[in-house]
Amino acid sequence: MPVAPLEPARPAFAADGTPYSEIYGDLYHSAAGGLEQARRVFLAGNRLPERWMGRERFVILETGFGLGLNFLATWHAWRADPGRCGRLHYLAAEKHPFARDDLATLHERLPELTEAAARLRDAWPLLVPGYHRLHLDAGRVVLTLMFGAIADTLPKLRARADALYLDGFAPAKNPDMWSPQVFRSLAHVCAPGATLATWSVAGSVRDGLAAAGFATEKQPGFGPKREMLAGHYAPAQRAAGSSPAPRSRVLVLGAGIAGSAVAERLGARGWEVEVIDRRPAPAGGPLDPIAGVFKPMFSRDDNIASRLSRAGCLAALRHWQALAAAGLPLKWAPCGVLQVARNARQEQDFADILAAHRYPADYAAPLSAADAALLAGRQVAGGGMLVRAGGWINPISLCASNLLRHGAVRVHWGREAAAVRRNDGAWRVMDRDGSVIAEAPLLVLANAHEANALPQAAALPFRKVRGQASFLPAEALGPLSLVVCREGCVTPAAQGVGSVGATFDSDDDPEPRLESHASNLERLERLLPGASAGLDPARLDGRVGFRTATPDRLPLAGAL
Repeated sequence: MPVAPLEPARPAFAADGTPYSEIYGDLYHSAAGGLEQARRVFLAGNRLPERWMGRERFVILETGFGLGLNFLATWHAWRADPGRCGRLHYLAAEKHPFARDDLATLHERLPELTEAAARLRDAWPLLVPGYHRLHLDAGRVVLTLMFGAIADTLPKLRARADALYLDGFAPAKNPDMWSPQVFRSLAHVCAPGATLATWSVAGSVRDGLAAAGFATEKQPGFGPKREMLAGHYAPAQRAAGSSPAPRSRVLVLGAGIAGSAVAERLGARGWEVEVIDRRPAPAGGPLDPIAGVFKPMFSRDDNIASRLSRAGCLAALRHWQALAAAGLPLKWAPCGVLQVARNARQEQDFADILAAHRYPADYAAPLSAADAALLAGRQVAGGGMLVRAGGWINPISLCASNLLRHGAVRVHWGREAAAVRRNDGAWRVMDRDGSVIAEAPLLVLANAHEANALPQAAALPFRKVRGQASFLPAEALGPLSLVVCREGCVTPAAQGVGSVGATFDSDDDPEPRLESHASNLERLERLLPGASAGLDPARLDGRVGFRTATPDRLPLAGAL
């Protein structure tokens, strides 16, 4: 089933100035004070900050993020606590999120939280359905926002929550937030000893929580509410679930995009990571003009591939922004992608898809042929859509930046993993001469089709596909400042060189060849009429790479 489009919340206020939801006809927090309610009901009701003291990590799950008040109060308390946990994970479901500018209006009423509120807004995601992970406080605070109906997002969550903040609107006004299904889903993600707190003491809430395995009791309430509810998860039998793996050592085969990303994320979590790659340097050599294009997919039914690419693209954008902010050698431009339609019918299809899903204009917007040409600064093959959540990135610089970000990552360059063996609880990776390159309890294969050379991965359904990109002089592209795509892509000039490509070949030739350059110039002409004039394929430079394809074009991930 397609994911329902988001309906953002709009700022509104009751007569006394308390934030009010016009959708549900209810207040966002008590008129007696939102910050005081957050501290009294949700933090104190879950015995925080006492329960996170000395912990390596602590996980909080909130039903109903609203204007972020409970999160901001929790983050403020965490920062002020010298005994705080090493990492705070905060997960929150929200069906009607606010836009960034609207949050700014609401946060003006929280002077005590001004700095934290500004940081939250700086990281605030685009208002599209799905899961959005934000890294705050140098990655020590991780906020995962689940935009969409809680009945859709919560059952897909895999977590071990130590504390629950139940803060939907009143059960009589928003019953979906307090349903037996939601309570069962909450129970499924509870860690041993998990606690809960809520301002609601409705009988249906108490009965529903009890049926899902929670023990609750009434406590003195806040403001005009005489009572609130606190409790803990006390099932007769533990719900199924997995516990987080302890930090350890891990080997990663491959220092490309996948391997460097795995290494960076594990390094951020304190793992000791050793990466092994047969090439002498990141992605094979010094930086070159190659530019990989990134953009999310779109479909009328918002299928799994579209949802996966949307979540992945937006997460990648946030990650790459953090790499750039850290001063790492990332070369990229989130300049947007002009997706040119094949014909008038597809142009209308693009417009229909964007309208049906009500995507915000800062994510994607339809574009006429005239507007496309105006935006590109030159003639374009037609209209289509402008995907603002897209652009180009140099993959070599991305791999290098990922590997340089954490000191816990060590790379063995120029070493070929000829064999892997499991002995005495450890994986050993051997070179061709039988010498051990490295060993660790865990092994990640991120070396694409080269994994097929190992007996343990010989059956993986990989296919090697040759792709050649051609480099273009800046004068051929003129003032083009964004990526243009349709059956191929053209990237704007960076440091005097742009690119067009790529071919999709079934051979193993690693060298650029004339017919591939000629094919790429045909692509260029179909996208930007007139741009190929005067370009001789025999005089072009380029780069050959090899994609790894799977039968269904989806990634392979998980235990082998």
